[in-house]
Amino acid sequence: MNNTPPVQESTVSAAEVQLELIEEFDFFDDWTDRYQYLIDLGRKLPDFPEHWRDEAHRLHGCQSQVWIHHEQRDSILHFEAISDSAIVSGLIALLLRVYSDRKADEILATEPSFVSAIGLDSHLSPTRKNGLHAMLTAIRTAAAATIAAPTQHSSDTAPDSTGTSS
Repeated sequence: MNNTPPVQESTVSAAEVQLELIEEFDFFDDWTDRYQYLIDLGRKLPDFPEHWRDEAHRLHGCQSQVWIHHEQRDSILHFEAISDSAIVSGLIALLLRVYSDRKADEILATEPSFVSAIGLDSHLSPTRKNGLHAMLTAIRTAAAATIAAPTQHSSDTAPDSTGTSS
């Protein structure tokens, strides 16, 4: 018997969440405050189970250690992730707000416009940008795989930055 609670689809669209994020970051006057807010968001991520902190869940293409897990329940994709870096954990928190608990077609149709709108594209180091791209690729790859194999109910592997399973 599966005791895993059902995943509920987000009641707010991914586009609306991106607008909320833009408004939240507009509140801060400088990037020191924005980075602190990003770190604070990362600290609020739910606990990530130790048994998922393994090579099968590790996301390649990031300078920091990042582990990601996704499950499909009904037609909804739920993502969980964590990093050993405070700033990367904050980036994860942003991505999970936009993309987790959504249908695969919405995930694939949602470009991460908030990244440039809040200035992340111009304030992240090149290695952090690569990591952000790797995380987005993993999320989009999971969504595409769900559409290609709709009967799959969960996945225990993290795609690498090229979109293939590691």
